[in-house]
Order: sequence, then structure tokens, then C-alpha cells
Amino acid sequence: MRHTPLIAALVAGLLVSAAGCDRSPPDAAAPAVPASTQPSALPEPVLDDQPVVLEDTVEGTSDYLVGISYQGDASTYPGLARQLKAYADSAREEMIQAAQSRPRGEDADSNVPYDLSLSFVEVLRTPQLVSWAADGSSYTGGAHGMPLLARFNWLPAQKKMLTAEELVTDASGWKAISDFAREQLHTRLSQRLEAERVDPTERTRMMRSAGRMIDDGTVPEAAQFAQFEPLPGTAGKLRGLRFVFSPYQVGPYSDGVQTVDVPASVLMPHLAAQYRELFDGGSQR
Repeated sequence: MRHTPLIAALVAGLLVSAAGCDRSPPDAAAPAVPASTQPSALPEPVLDDQPVVLEDTVEGTSDYLVGISYQGDASTYPGLARQLKAYADSAREEMIQAAQSRPRGEDADSNVPYDLSLSFVEVLRTPQLVSWAADGSSYTGGAHGMPLLARFNWLPAQKKMLTAEELVTDASGWKAISDFAREQLHTRLSQRLEAERVDPTERTRMMRSAGRMIDDGTVPEAAQFAQFEPLPGTAGKLRGLRFVFSPYQVGPYSDGVQTVDVPASVLMPHLAAQYRELFDGGSQR
């Protein structure tokens, strides 16, 4: 997760306000939170060039704390800025509603402020593509917060988002990407367990359990690869895409956010024709 001074200040406030409260990560037996990291569906594109103001936000009451920051300036692209603001507003509204509607009781956890920590960072800006990343968490009770993760890839010329569904439109393309991602994730898992010198019996169990999560989280469908960010190459082109997987999607919560870099050579045969020119070695046909 990318941290900013604003978010660090919020965390410091939480440590003071919630002193003595235990929100440590759960053990492997703890129930999983939903794998979805979207507070709600992203809004449909709006053809409106009115400026949108994106401001860092720090606010708090006895019920909740909010910290939202923006590193970069998206005001040049009102449509993109509107999408960023909508995501932040939705996450904030859902957390505050949860804080205000929770029951009060003698349980110490009922007195812990809920909180939202969300950071937006510009990843890439070229004439053809502007990319932003949103990372954070929303705490609404339990052992830890729900991770928030979203990627926004804006096409300035078309004034719209570049989505996974539009980027790769055929099933064979998603199978190729899925196969590549699975191989990388399985190899990474095996190497980690080997480095940790896990007992062979336990290693087999963990490989089976975590391997199943990897396979389930990389089903060859656009929805499983919806979060991605560009990897800059040469001459303003892209050398590939980094697909981002939220906690629980391809591993336990303790593994955190995981990524797989897929090179342009793997992507190119499967890209929609109008987007090939964005990548190294690509041209629109």
C-alpha cells in the first residue's frame, strides 16, 4: 500500500484514539472478508468537462476518522477526476453509514472509531494514457480493515476508461494471461515455502490450499484481471501490464496485495486492435 504524510497522520491519530484496542491480523482460521475491494460499482462515464476539485481530506468524530489524499493533479482530465472522486466519496459514505448504524453496547470494540484511509497516486501520464492507483483500507469492525484497491486507466483522446473487457475481448486471450499469471504465482509460492523451510507435510498442505486460491482468483475472465496498471517502456510505449490482486484473491490476507507483470509479448497477440499501438512492438491494424 502506498502511504503519504496525510495517511500517516491519520494512523497516528488512530493510535491515540483507539489505544488499547486489538486489531491484529487474524489467524488462518479466521473468517475471510469479501474478496471484493470496490466500495461500489464505478459510475458510468459522464461526458462533462466541468472541472472537478480533488482535495486532501482529514476529518474525524468520536464515531469515525477519514483520511483521503491525492498525489498528482488529475484536473486536466475532468472525466478521470470525476471517477476518482466518485470512488473516494462512495468509500467514505459507506464507512460513515456503517459507523453511524452500528449498535452500541458494552463490547469494547463498539467504542473503537471506524476509519477510512485512502491514497490516490498518479502512476503514469502520457498523451495516450493516464493511470492512477487507489490503495487503502476501510475499518468497520473486526480484526482488521477491508482492503480498498482500484486502478484507473484513462484514455485522454477518447475521454473514457480503458477497461479489461475492452483491452482483451476473446476467451483465448484471457486464458493466455491467466496461464502466465498462475505460473508466476505458483512459482512464487513454491519458492517462498522452500525458503522458509516448511515441513514437507505442511508444505504439501499449504501448496494445495494456497494453490487453489491462486487458481480460483485467476480464472480466465476479465473480471479477475480488472485491476491493472501500465508498465512504461521506451518511446512512450508500454512494455507490459501489472495486474494487481487484492488480499484473499490469490492468497490469504497475510500475503497482502500481490501483482504479476505480464510482458507485451504475451499480451500483444490478444489485444484489441485499437490498443496495440500503446505497447512496445504494437501498431494499430
